[in-house]
Amino acid sequence: MHAWESIQKVLDYIEENLAVSHSPEELSKVAALSHFYFQRLFTRLVKRPVNEYIKMRRLARACEILEDKSKRILDIALEHGFNSHEHFTKTFKNAFGVTPEEYRNNPVRLNQIMKPDLLLGYTMIDEDVPLITDSIVLEISRKTVTTPELYIGFSAPVTMSEQTPLGETTGIDIPGQLWDKFHRCKNEIKGLAPNGIEFAASSFENFENGSFSYFVGASALPDTTARDENTTYELPAAEYIVCSVEAENMAELTTSALGKSMSYLFGTWLPKHNLSTQPFSAEKYVTVNPEICKVELWVMPI
Repeated sequence: MHAWESIQKVLDYIEENLAVSHSPEELSKVAALSHFYFQRLFTRLVKRPVNEYIKMRRLARACEILEDKSKRILDIALEHGFNSHEHFTKTFKNAFGVTPEEYRNNPVRLNQIMKPDLLLGYTMIDEDVPLITDSIVLEISRKTVTTPELYIGFSAPVTMSEQTPLGETTGIDIPGQLWDKFHRCKNEIKGLAPNGIEFAASSFENFENGSFSYFVGASALPDTTARDENTTYELPAAEYIVCSVEAENMAELTTSALGKSMSYLFGTWLPKHNLSTQPFSAEKYVTVNPEICKVELWVMPI
């Protein structure tokens, strides 16, 4: 068994027993590794210490329940491994900047720590060969845009350190909030093409300043110009590397699956092929059929 497989075994075990208290010593036995080596390897592969990871996964699971107002916050806290209402509130506020009560009364999108799929860091796939792992299907190909594509929607600056998986902390999910705004206003936006695909783009010109610009929208009619709060985005005619990923539902697609595909493309596939890209990436949300949710991550190689 490879070392990463031992840590993946622990990640699977933690996910199945999130509410149970786990000491690093106990988890090192699950991994069949020494206590010292287990903690070092876990932190290196998961990018955070094991106790921190468990805490953040408990918070993520608790967030799924908090919107159910028939359940008391204390009960949710105890069910997810927190020993008191106060402990849960303090931990939640430190992680997301809002209390559980504030989140329940005004739900917002939050950045959350997802369970990693370490296999992706150690698997190299050929172009046009799909990889099936952890309930997602991932494939990398090349596509050519012969005519620039025009989109219209909204854009906003995003602090990189506060957006997982790019950064290491959690907080309000600004890109997710921007998507919510777009969907609320979509019917009022002038110039949207009928049945056009939804689209997002991240521009990293301000990378050194620790931020990037995020655009969300959908296909626009030719010669559409921005008005009011709207902005336009043009995807240039060029050859692209496209990482497509399919998931079982839209919620998984836009959180766990999208994060895994980004990590794989930028952290594994491109570096292994000695490829660098222009300072942007695009997301195309493609409808295959009602039973398949799919997103394509587009980058332009240099």
